[in-house]
Amino acid sequence: MKILLTGANGYIGMRLLPQLIAAGHNMVCTVRDIGRFSIDEETKGKIEIIEIDFLKEVIQDKLPKDLDAAYFLIHSMSSSTKDFDEKEAEMARNFNAYINQTNIKQVIYLSGIVNDKKLSKHLSSRKNVEDILNKGNFSLTVLRAGIIVGSGSSSFEIIRDLCEKLPIMITPKWVLTKTHPIAIRDVIAFLTGVLGNQKTYDSSFDIAGPNVLTYKEMLHQYADVRGFKNWIFTVPVMTPKLSSYWLYFVTSTSYKLALNLVDSMKIEVIAQDNELADWLQIKPHSYKEAIALAFKKIEQNLVISSWKDSMVSGRFNKSLEKYIQVPKYGVLKDEQTIKVDDPKKVMDNIWKIGGEHGWYYGNMLWKIRGFLDKLIGGVGLRRGRTHPDKIYSGDSLDFWRVLLAEKKKKRLLLFAEMRLPGEAWLEFKIDEDNVLHQTATFRPRGLKGRLYWYCLIPFHYFIFGGMIKNIAKTS
Repeated sequence: MKILLTGANGYIGMRLLPQLIAAGHNMVCTVRDIGRFSIDEETKGKIEIIEIDFLKEVIQDKLPKDLDAAYFLIHSMSSSTKDFDEKEAEMARNFNAYINQTNIKQVIYLSGIVNDKKLSKHLSSRKNVEDILNKGNFSLTVLRAGIIVGSGSSSFEIIRDLCEKLPIMITPKWVLTKTHPIAIRDVIAFLTGVLGNQKTYDSSFDIAGPNVLTYKEMLHQYADVRGFKNWIFTVPVMTPKLSSYWLYFVTSTSYKLALNLVDSMKIEVIAQDNELADWLQIKPHSYKEAIALAFKKIEQNLVISSWKDSMVSGRFNKSLEKYIQVPKYGVLKDEQTIKVDDPKKVMDNIWKIGGEHGWYYGNMLWKIRGFLDKLIGGVGLRRGRTHPDKIYSGDSLDFWRVLLAEKKKKRLLLFAEMRLPGEAWLEFKIDEDNVLHQTATFRPRGLKGRLYWYCLIPFHYFIFGGMIKNIAKTS
């Protein structure tokens, strides 16, 4: 089948794509920015990639006519706390306009469970998107999921941060809300199972694991799987805004996502029984099994995708293409060079930078800078990195975003997503003479930006000087 995958560079899309390729399907992927599509060159050679921003005016004949099915996996919850529902509705309408130009028979939409009479803004938006998609000239299959548990999922990473960092928690009363989690591999099994299955056309199905749990029980069971105890005390006085700040400071989530999550966590999300799992012969994993499977992937360094690599985990929701050209004028620079003996090993060192491996020099200073960034509403260092030794354009790397990752050309270019009075780039490249160039470029914003740079010069002298020396070491 020829299949359209929207949101191909999102958490679910990145998990679904290799499964569909392995099944022999002809894949067409849409992304807002090809430069942020974090896949290897071999996979890129097997698919067709089309740049489409579903929030912009519809372009005629942009998609192939001979498409058989499509997955609608785009949403906007994490990018806004106010108008994300309007954006999601606009994307759904534009999606219909694009699809109505093709011969698509089936569209599959991953939505949220909407069985409670009172819905959060997030779940109301998902239901509204369903209603809009139902007006398209195709058969719609809707899969409604609650919390998705898997390595790299926002829910899993938040639970992981809370439990690993806070053995004793004072929590809001929404931790007593019941929810119905599902393992990521089961979500993928349902998404692939309904493809082309006419029994699922023009129908919606709740999908979930076998356990209905409160958030408190999920935190306790996570600790059980990890082999430690935690103590959780609930208080009735923590406001939604205070709860959001609590999640934001303790976990790696952005404040906007935290605010929307807290709004949803007050609503029970419990799936209704249906026959879909029996039709597709799927036996969903328990919550504890989902946690164990997630850590198995983490320990094997096989995490395919992470929500942290999406642009909504940072401060910039627009295309980063305009930042790829590092400015030459009106900027301040710290340039370091060193001759290297083994360029390949040095590039391997560069490709391991950040995350748990650290920044080769002054890691405590980097952590302090990340903590200060978090205090003023930045991303901090908690995003880490998805892979320990692989980097793709578009990935997050602590409080940096990867603009270019060209290992064969011996170049890595990062753009700062921390809060700054200006814009910052960090570049590593090895030239033909085997000289490693490390360049920090800062384009200040007014006098404040220049004062900021000059105040940090003493720190830069030690940090950047020490960093390039340690990167160049190959023994």
